[in-house]
Amino acid sequence: MDDDNGGIFNIQLSDADDDDARKVDRTGQTEADYQAVKQAYRAKVENGQIHKSLRLPLVAGVTKQQLQELLHAIEELYFFRRYHDALRIIHTVRTHGSVQALDRDTEALISIYRDKCQQKLQTST
Repeated sequence: MDDDNGGIFNIQLSDADDDDARKVDRTGQTEADYQAVKQAYRAKVENGQIHKSLRLPLVAGVTKQQLQELLHAIEELYFFRRYHDALRIIHTVRTHGSVQALDRDTEALISIYRDKCQQKLQTST
């Protein structure tokens, strides 16, 4: 080997001071801004009413947030044992054109909740 400047032992060590100089305040928020947000903040309480805010039918190109809201509405109704209401929303999604807007994972979860709701209703009667 003629070149001793390269290879496996060509390691550059850095000083810890370099890292400190690059660190930036991650919050980027002044105390006054924080207090304003804190003053205006209200915790969102879900009490079985998410489905009332749904806008159906969904159209192609919906956001992931809209799909999550649909799933959360169905999950919430299932959690509160309102199986008929969950099935009604699932039926609406499937029959009124929203199904084209669903991705594969959302469609699979909706099918699982449909089956679970039907099973719960069958065992309760």
